[in-house]
Amino acid sequence: MESSDRSSTIGVRQTDGNLLAVHVIGAGPVGLLLTALLQQVDGLSVSLYEKRSEYTRTRMVTLAPYLLADSVETYRTDSIDEDSIFALFETHELAEGIAFRQSISQDLMALLREWALGFCPLNAIERSVSDLIDTRVSNPVQRTAGVVTAEDAIAMIEPGSVLIDCTGSRALLRDHLVPVSSEVHEGANTVNVRLEYALVITFLYGQPYDCNEYCKYYKNIENPQYKFIPMVHRTHYDGSVSHVTGIVNIAAEEYEAMPSRFDGDWLRSNFPDIALSMDRFIDKIKQETHGEVIGDLEVIRIPLDLYRARNATNRQWLISGRSDSPFASSPMFLVGDSAIGSPYFQSISLGFECATYLAELIARRDLPLREKLDRYELYMYKQWLRVYMRSKMIKHNKDLFETLGNPLAVLEKLHIY
Repeated sequence: MESSDRSSTIGVRQTDGNLLAVHVIGAGPVGLLLTALLQQVDGLSVSLYEKRSEYTRTRMVTLAPYLLADSVETYRTDSIDEDSIFALFETHELAEGIAFRQSISQDLMALLREWALGFCPLNAIERSVSDLIDTRVSNPVQRTAGVVTAEDAIAMIEPGSVLIDCTGSRALLRDHLVPVSSEVHEGANTVNVRLEYALVITFLYGQPYDCNEYCKYYKNIENPQYKFIPMVHRTHYDGSVSHVTGIVNIAAEEYEAMPSRFDGDWLRSNFPDIALSMDRFIDKIKQETHGEVIGDLEVIRIPLDLYRARNATNRQWLISGRSDSPFASSPMFLVGDSAIGSPYFQSISLGFECATYLAELIARRDLPLREKLDRYELYMYKQWLRVYMRSKMIKHNKDLFETLGNPLAVLEKLHIY
């Protein structure tokens, strides 16, 4: 089948009267949101493949305000990357996205507004979207539980169907999207920038507590090396408890010596200097607000990586003209952490934004396939540039913050014209 013939199948009913088959692999928050969005599009038959039997991830997340923007001006309103958005995106691009957002069903939009109010457990987001999908009467979604391998996913591909990979940072199909003569190898389609290694530390506090840049500085002033840096918008008081999340920069060898997840007692026993800096910070909070930490610290050690897929679609397969692979017959997309991963608590908002854009493209019946692929690739590259500049600025500002009080060390990190 020629590419022009394939183009006519996107977003419309097939000539045999069947619905267009869309396969979403991965039922994390991004895969679920995308499924809920596609469920609204007429002419689609949506199948969702999930490997987990229940949603267990309890870490707290918060959504970026731009996800609820109702105008180009409010979308661009951000203290860090307002100028980047203005430089990267045309006004009509943002306007089209906002118009599609305003067409999102009220049941799903109500959930987005609720999550944007403050902290929300990740599994609460997953469960609420999952329940929404199941309770909708029209356009039911076919759900399949179990592990999907790359071979399983490839077997789903049929001419004119759509395959979407939402399987996360270790994407199932990312490295399959580059036409190569040799076997697929890890990293073939990935650009990775490692910014640092860090501990993500979360604790509950029994009094209202909010943090700004002055708070971060003065509560770390006695910490010469390890500094706990809560994100400004990562503290949330729910009426009885404050949820606080932040990071501590650590060395590569410290990262290697730690398990992936542990508590405050383990930290105090094995890395007392890091624990002491954390306890100093918390003691200063107690002195100001006269509260207590509820329970123990929850600690996760992670590499803070910033990465993207060089190809977020199978466009290169279609351009190659090869017909010896299923990747050359139907459109494929990477969404969420399968396509772009960003540190500093940005990933879920970025994933939701990309899922919304893809749902908008699939719903556009007037666009040929090649234009959909081109638009998605360009959009993902612009989002990559946006999050790259934002992340590098945050990292640079953190480095400067950690050297405040040492003018010579600050000067070493400055590059002035």
